[in-house]
Amino acid sequence: MNELFSLKGRTALITGGSRGIGRMIAEGFLKQGAKVYISARKTAACDQTATELSALGPCVSLPADVSTLEGARALVAAYSAHESQLDILVNNAGAAWGATFDEFPENGWDKVVDLNLKAPFFLTQALHGHLHKAGQSHVAKVINIASIDGVSVNPQETYSYAASKAGLIHLTRRMALRLVKDNIVVTAIAPGAFASEMNKDARDHEAEVSARIPAGRIGTSEDMAGAAIFLASRAGDYVVGSTLVVDGGVTHARG
Repeated sequence: MNELFSLKGRTALITGGSRGIGRMIAEGFLKQGAKVYISARKTAACDQTATELSALGPCVSLPADVSTLEGARALVAAYSAHESQLDILVNNAGAAWGATFDEFPENGWDKVVDLNLKAPFFLTQALHGHLHKAGQSHVAKVINIASIDGVSVNPQETYSYAASKAGLIHLTRRMALRLVKDNIVVTAIAPGAFASEMNKDARDHEAEVSARIPAGRIGTSEDMAGAAIFLASRAGDYVVGSTLVVDGGVTHARG
């Protein structure tokens, strides 16, 4: 049974891996035996996190801005200097923007949609050869980090964020049907409240946020790592195109 969830001998690349949900997943993968590459836009933060996580296993920093095609290609080139194939890609880097309907700016739309929706597609496309090579011996994985705001409506006015995450969930289905032909399984995770720089409410007002969650608490590192390990390991090989909601019941309560 332990082998069912093992990532021993696997390589993983996690965007937005220096903090928050990306770091939670990186920690989990390392503990399960994977070699982990993390990427983030800020070099110092990416390097520091990789140094800290190296206490758990091999963790390499590859700073990059994947919001542009040039940045995505630079990340692929940096990864290729270390590895010829990729077992697990986690498209986690993301951004949010809040503004009223009448005042919502174009740059708030473009920044969020480019990073949350466009980047996962084109980074996966650029790494297709690496994933396909891994898929020749076992099931390779792509995990897109969506959000419950792409499943149900958040009362906050985060228009581009909600649209991008809903789009990512459907993009996951479409990509899955194509890439499964190459033995690459694509899935998604829709997190609820996890303490992070992006979700400052959960980080700074845990008790208040927890009161609105049916489970009575915000998510922990183990909750996120467990979901990602399931999808990344042999245990999740037959989960194709699905989105795993990890939110303590919030989506059902909203409904």
